[in-house]
Amino acid sequence: MDIVANALNCMMNAKKAGKNSCSVPASKLLLQVLSLLKEEGYVNSFTKQDANVIIEFGTFNKCGAIKPRFYVKKNGYEKFVTRYLPARDLGIIIVSTNKGVVNHKKAIEEGLGGSLIAYAY
Repeated sequence: MDIVANALNCMMNAKKAGKNSCSVPASKLLLQVLSLLKEEGYVNSFTKQDANVIIEFGTFNKCGAIKPRFYVKKNGYEKFVTRYLPARDLGIIIVSTNKGVVNHKKAIEEGLGGSLIAYAY
């Protein structure tokens, strides 16, 4: 089971149900993804308790995992930005690179390729 996809689905379902937090199983990759979402304001806070993470939502319209995890070269982001984001400057795509987990804007600046993990806007 994909823990990142499960967490993002839980966030969307809880938001649709009118809740402002949810609890999901934790992993290192999920914590890195949540820290990026927190930097962008899509998550207000998250706390790790035992084997779970409690996520408090910020402002977002949609978030989801990218399946399959496409590999993108350093100059191939434009195709995926138009596929997953509603506008060029709205939202982020989270990428796992050899320099760590970053958003697509930072990956373009640094000339990094990697695997696409998730998107949020």
